[in-house]
Amino acid sequence: MIKKILIANRGEIAVRIVRACAEMGIKSVAVYTDADRYALHVKKADEAYSLGPHSASGYLNAHRLVNLAVATGCDALHPGYGFLSENADFARICASRGIKFIGPSAEVISHMGDKIQARKSMIKAGIPVTPGSDGNLKDLNEAIALAKKIGYPVMLKATSGGGGRGIRRCNNEDELKRFYDRVISEATKAFGSAEVFLEKNIVNPKHIEVQILADSHGEVVHLYERDCSIQRRHQKLIEIAPSPQLSDQQREMIGELAVRAAKSVGYENAGTVEFLLDQNNDFYFMEMNTRLQVEHPVTEEITGIDIVKEQIRIASGLKLSFTQKEISYRGYAMEFRVNAEDPKNDFLPSFGRITRYFASGGPGVRTDAAIYSGYEIPPFYDSMCAKLTVWSLDWDSLLDRGIRALNDIVLHGVKTTIPYQLEILKNAEFQSGNFDTSFVESHPELTNYSVRRPPRELAAVIGAAIAAYTGL
Repeated sequence: MIKKILIANRGEIAVRIVRACAEMGIKSVAVYTDADRYALHVKKADEAYSLGPHSASGYLNAHRLVNLAVATGCDALHPGYGFLSENADFARICASRGIKFIGPSAEVISHMGDKIQARKSMIKAGIPVTPGSDGNLKDLNEAIALAKKIGYPVMLKATSGGGGRGIRRCNNEDELKRFYDRVISEATKAFGSAEVFLEKNIVNPKHIEVQILADSHGEVVHLYERDCSIQRRHQKLIEIAPSPQLSDQQREMIGELAVRAAKSVGYENAGTVEFLLDQNNDFYFMEMNTRLQVEHPVTEEITGIDIVKEQIRIASGLKLSFTQKEISYRGYAMEFRVNAEDPKNDFLPSFGRITRYFASGGPGVRTDAAIYSGYEIPPFYDSMCAKLTVWSLDWDSLLDRGIRALNDIVLHGVKTTIPYQLEILKNAEFQSGNFDTSFVESHPELTNYSVRRPPRELAAVIGAAIAAYTGL
């Protein structure tokens, strides 16, 4: 069994992994840049070591991270999500130094990270994929010819891309010509590769992903699906498990497709197979995320399975704690990514000091966060400052609990997406459980909310104003 883990990440996911280690009797080692010196994951871990300057480069130095894991006596490393979590070279370096990488093998990461190779593997396994290029595009002329064949709109995508970067929708030939060089530039800067491919754009699909777990003994299971259709510019805002939009037959089918996809590439550890569901109720493979997902808590809430603990068990060479027949789900769960952004100002990041923070609580409420009163959100990293997850037995009560829990949060000092997410929950179309990836763009009016101060806070503000005016 793994005894000590270096957590090559920061923020709430680092705190999440520290807590799993604590419950399993495993020592945890945190790393931090100067900007994260007072971060919660540093306070919670058994040991913590500096990576130097403020920027993200410290969390992206694979050799330094692995050297630190060796020097501190760790036998494993957990990459979390983002940063180097889907970097095949990082996994390869870990293996070469005798450090267990808590994730799939470098070969699988590399294979599934290449969108063309992933498409070919899925086609071979009988998984439906969207029509598109058989390989990387040679030039713009090939892209134009293929787009004419499969029909507009089309998507230009970075072959090594992910996270919504290096991707452009092209509605006609003029846009294809205009975006072609731009996507190549974005792909080169973000992923170090100029290779791009083209595929048919599924108009207004539903974004459905399936959580899978696979051990080293050949057992692969799915933990049902998540609905990630509520997103802005390919960045998810709200995630739901299970999807309120699928029938039991569709749920069974997509779960089987995900397991087949994982088996076809010899997958091991936790991963997510992502699909698009079109308006004809046909599923298409989109990509596979070879890591722990941000939204894994909603799956944990409906299944009762601790995915991070299972990751560690799998990396230790143990069998899964359950079979597919033993997995069931109960109720619905919804996760809100509470980002330090201003929805009224085109979601501009709102970094700064949190002057007051109280997490939401009560029945069916879970908060994953790395913030606290007095904590300063640095401008160097992702704007997400907390994840709020709510669970309830049925869809209608889930909506009520979500509204209550979002209103419960006290988070002052920065602007957040909380008021905007409240507007989404109150929207009739969302409440009906029938929505797709166009929801955010087709409802610009939802940013026209007004923030009302709670009575106590309002009274305090008025009292302070009166005192200042009268000199009391």
